[in-house]
Amino acid sequence: MGSKTVMMNARTTEIAGDELTLVKPTATLGIQSDTAFSEASKRLSGRDLCSIADLTVQEMAAIMELSHAVKNHPDDFRHALDAKQMVMFFEKASLRTRLTFEAAINTLGGNATFVDQTQSPLGERESLADMAHNVERWMSIIVLRTYSHETITEMAASSKVPVINALSDLEHPCQAIADFFTLEERFGSAAGLHFAYVGDGNNVCHSLMLTAAQLGAHCSIATPKGFAPKLEIIHKAIEIAESTGGSITLLHDPIKAVTGADAVYTDVCTSMGFEHEATKRAPIFKPYQVNEALMAHAQQDAVFMHCLPAHRNAEVTDAVLDGPQSVVFDQAENRMHAQKALLLMLLDGAKRISNSRSRGIQARKRTTA
Repeated sequence: MGSKTVMMNARTTEIAGDELTLVKPTATLGIQSDTAFSEASKRLSGRDLCSIADLTVQEMAAIMELSHAVKNHPDDFRHALDAKQMVMFFEKASLRTRLTFEAAINTLGGNATFVDQTQSPLGERESLADMAHNVERWMSIIVLRTYSHETITEMAASSKVPVINALSDLEHPCQAIADFFTLEERFGSAAGLHFAYVGDGNNVCHSLMLTAAQLGAHCSIATPKGFAPKLEIIHKAIEIAESTGGSITLLHDPIKAVTGADAVYTDVCTSMGFEHEATKRAPIFKPYQVNEALMAHAQQDAVFMHCLPAHRNAEVTDAVLDGPQSVVFDQAENRMHAQKALLLMLLDGAKRISNSRSRGIQARKRTTA
């Protein structure tokens, strides 16, 4: 197995005021050769994905390219993971994550086993280390959907087979990869895109920031005071963006964040595990609702994004969620394709398709709003 490192080292950047922006010269983005793709694939084989920060820029580019390939050429991967066994331990309810992972492994030739942990948290009946040492004897890969991020990192540290974070309180990496894959389909490249997130600085926001930085996007985040992303994520996203030509901007004004944006993203203001705060949070997040008036500040061809499930007419109005700019169901579909790519990479089943859809690496050409 390859090394299994969770890279979350924070920089000592000082953060002052409501805004923070860093822009550096653009690095070479995208996979430039068969050799580069092969090297990224070899590095990912046997690895864990606990955080987007686990990935290098080149590894992210390889995953994105493979996501396009498996979507456009599914027959070429039909038996890529024959006889591979995937187990999913979920402490939280799921529609998209469970079904897309099951469909992904099944259509690659493998098999999925689901274990419902909603009534019995992982580590309660048996230690995580003991679970890992058992499961690694039977299964090829472990997929976890948990409340605590430490559950995922502890399982990964104990297991000899790869572990995928399918959602924790810190990150939702599979969602973010699928979301930026969706943006690549729409715009050709994420490099140079203005990506705006409005709402709670939660686990989804964390992974989106890191992915935007990996792909050279300009990411603006608008949250209420007291609900900003975690500093360790901000520091890491800035560090990555410095090498890719991306940028991270933190604000409290949703209009400023969305103005000129190519993509506008929101999530529920009360994540799973924080339901007891719903009444308190509702008035705080009301000014951050994505509605037609807010979308009017974005580019004319901007897209609206949401990881789902959505609380209709809370964080987003029906008019926007069901409107022509919405790509929420494209995002949902692409969870399967992006997760196919992840499974192929971690289980040594990846290959490059020479005639697959190539990723553009040019900055987005802006239209006049």
